[in-house]
Amino acid sequence: MNQNATCHVIGAGVAGLVAALRLAQSGRRVMLHEATPVAGGRCRALPDGTDNGTHALMGANRAALRFLSDIGAREGWVEAEPGGLPVFDLADGSARRIAASPLAWRDPYKRPPGLSAGAIAALLRLALPIGDRPVAEAMAAHPVLYRALIEPLTVAALNTPGHEASSARLGVVLRRLGRPAAGALLVAREGLGPDLINPALRALEQAGATIRFGARLRAMTEAEGRIIALHFGDDSIALEGRDAIVLALPPWEVARLIPKLRVPERHAPILNLHFAHETAGPVRFIGVLGGLTQWVLVRPGGVSVTVSAADAEVEEQAPDLAPRAWAEIRAAAKAFSLQGDWPEAPPAMRAVKERRATPRHAVGMPPQPPRQVHRNLVLAGDWTWPRLPATIEAAVLSGEAAAKAVPT
Repeated sequence: MNQNATCHVIGAGVAGLVAALRLAQSGRRVMLHEATPVAGGRCRALPDGTDNGTHALMGANRAALRFLSDIGAREGWVEAEPGGLPVFDLADGSARRIAASPLAWRDPYKRPPGLSAGAIAALLRLALPIGDRPVAEAMAAHPVLYRALIEPLTVAALNTPGHEASSARLGVVLRRLGRPAAGALLVAREGLGPDLINPALRALEQAGATIRFGARLRAMTEAEGRIIALHFGDDSIALEGRDAIVLALPPWEVARLIPKLRVPERHAPILNLHFAHETAGPVRFIGVLGGLTQWVLVRPGGVSVTVSAADAEVEEQAPDLAPRAWAEIRAAAKAFSLQGDWPEAPPAMRAVKERRATPRHAVGMPPQPPRQVHRNLVLAGDWTWPRLPATIEAAVLSGEAAAKAVPT
């Protein structure tokens, strides 16, 4: 390994942070370039410290949890609902707890409704790595189980509506949930800034990495199969003999920089709603069926809602969304006896719309770029990990793979 060579990591999302840290820990000189004023990518904190969305990890996300431990942040992630995920159904007002992992379904109070012998057989077929079709089609004979468990899981994990979502991609998620402790649901106690991004930045600084914010990569110069220069807004960097690049950017940015590369072109949006509402008690995480809201994260400092696969919802205006969402939140809070005052009028709310949050995980394999594109350039990013949907786990795995693939 050439100790004098520099590895330029482009993009300080989770994949870029992971790749940069692994390279710095291996003794490489690392320079991390981020176009925006903050790190985190889709897992960023907003200027007021609020998370951009209600990100959660499962016990099955072992690579992400390992990374949290490596940066000293694991204690900040708490299991919000150890007794099973609370799920409130707006259609009939029912409130139950459902375990995400099939291993916990031995407890009748944690089983999803509609769990017949035929439904279990359909789930097993869904989990097998055989064929690919829309998830809704695969579970069409079991509508109760589909509505109560499989559709919410599909939308949350794949950010794609069930009528077009890939059963093969969901099957990977289901197989992971079959492991012991895989169904534990973990959320950041304080938020993504203090419990993920800031610890990662501190770890990078301690490892000797240099971080540049406000540095958007405009173009690259290629010669004889390798990149010889990086061009940013006001400066350019000439690459020496053993310098290398990790490009950890969204697919459309990679396509801009490397036009010949095939990348996912269809994306799905996510809508996040953040209510300024003080609450008492521990962190809570509640699923809601049959309405606008899908997942409700309750922290002492506020209440956040995530709406995945939000093709229609992102077109609505915040004043129209707030009363609908708040009414559903109040109903769920009452159903599960959440502490505190839950007034009828919605509090101040901020809407965060991510129109290209993830690729659409539809039936069929998306374009799969090679890990190494040029002799001294490799790719990272959740969309580059072939076996998982675009999640924090996929981002971590891709960052680790990119760091290993960097030429020495």
